[in-house]
Amino acid sequence: MNYANKLKRLPTQFFASLVDKVNQAIEEGRDVINLGQGNPDQPTPNHIIKALQEAASDPMNHKYSPFRGLKEFKEAVCDFYQNEYAVQLNPETDVAILFGAKAGLVELPFCLLNPGETMLLPDPGYPDYLSGVVLADVHYETVPLRAENNFLPNYDEIPEEIKEEAKLLYLNYPNNPTGAVATEEFFKETVQLAKNYGITVMHDFAYGAIGFDGKKPVSFLQVDGAKDICVEMYTLSKTYNMAGWRIGFAVGNPTIIEAINLFQDHLYVSLFPAIQKAAIEALTSDQTCVEELVHRYESRRNVFIDACKEIGWNVTAPKGSFFAWLPVPNGFTSQSFADYLLKKADVAVAPGNGFGKFGEGYIRVGLLMDENRLVEAVQRIGKLNVFQ
Repeated sequence: MNYANKLKRLPTQFFASLVDKVNQAIEEGRDVINLGQGNPDQPTPNHIIKALQEAASDPMNHKYSPFRGLKEFKEAVCDFYQNEYAVQLNPETDVAILFGAKAGLVELPFCLLNPGETMLLPDPGYPDYLSGVVLADVHYETVPLRAENNFLPNYDEIPEEIKEEAKLLYLNYPNNPTGAVATEEFFKETVQLAKNYGITVMHDFAYGAIGFDGKKPVSFLQVDGAKDICVEMYTLSKTYNMAGWRIGFAVGNPTIIEAINLFQDHLYVSLFPAIQKAAIEALTSDQTCVEELVHRYESRRNVFIDACKEIGWNVTAPKGSFFAWLPVPNGFTSQSFADYLLKKADVAVAPGNGFGKFGEGYIRVGLLMDENRLVEAVQRIGKLNVFQ
C-alpha cells in the first residue's frame, strides 16, 4: 500500500526533529534547558477550567453542536473584537470557528486557490504554512523579512510579475519567529497592495495579546478597507494558555468566512460544545489574567535580554510574542550553533534556518520558563566564550 503523493511531498515536521534531539539528550541524563519550544508553560486560568467542567457535565453538550458552532460563541468573538480593537463584526457572517488556528492556516489555500495558483509566504515564517501549500497543490513565493526593515515585508522587493500572479498573502504580527510587530502604516500599505493586485490577505494574529513596552499589538481589521480583502485568525492557545484545547477562530471578510465554513462543513461537525462555552468564558470575563501573563513575558524578556548583553551577545529585544530572535556568532550557521549549544551547554534552541532561507544566521528562543532558568541558560552559553 502506497501513500498518496501529497503525503510524500509534505515537509519534514521541523519541531518534531527538534524534540527528538532534546529527548535523546534528556534520556542520556543531561539537564537540558529547552528554549526551542513554543508551548506556553503556564496553566489555563481556573475560571476557564471551571466553565469547561460545568459545561462538560451538562448532557445537552454531549450532542452534536450546530455545524458551524454555537451562536453565543460567535457573539462572544464579536464582543471581544469590539472591546479589544473597536472592530465591529457580524456573528452571522464574519466569524468561523476553527479547530485551532493551525487548522485554519492549512485549510485556507484549499478554500481560495486552485492547484498551481500562487500564494506569498513570509520568510522566515511559521513552518506549518507550507503544509497548506503542499496539500492544496499550490505554488508559493517567499517575501523576505529583514532586520533593516524591522522584519516587515518590503513590497517593492517583490517582482511585478509575482504580484500579478499572487492570489493570497500570509502575514503574522506579532511575529513568529522574530518577535517583530506591525504598524498601522504597514497594514495600510498592505491593504493598498492587496486592492491593487487582487490579493487576499490572511493575518495570523496568534500572538495578538502579547505586546511589550506599553504598546498593544494592532489588529489588521482596525485599518480602513482591511475587511474588504482580509481574514484574521486568532487562537486562544497563547492568550489564555489553552494550547491543548485546540480552539480558535477566523474573522473578517464574509466571502472568505463562508469559504472556510463551507470547507469545514465537509470535514467536521463542530467543536465539542463544552470547549466552546469555556472559550466564551475566556473571551468575555475579566481580562486580568491576560494582563498578568503579558507582564510575566515582558519581565522574562527583560531579564533574558539583559543577561545576553552581559555576555557580549549583541541582541535586540522583541516587541511582541513570547520569542526572542537572536543572531548567531561568527563562524557558525544557525544549525551548527544550535547543535553546539545542545552538545556543549545543554541548551536547546530552534535554528533559524528551520523558518526559511532568511532565518539563516539566527536562532529562536522561547521565553517559556522561569527567569532563573532563562538566566542560567545564558550563563551556560557565556561560558563557551563564543562572543569574545
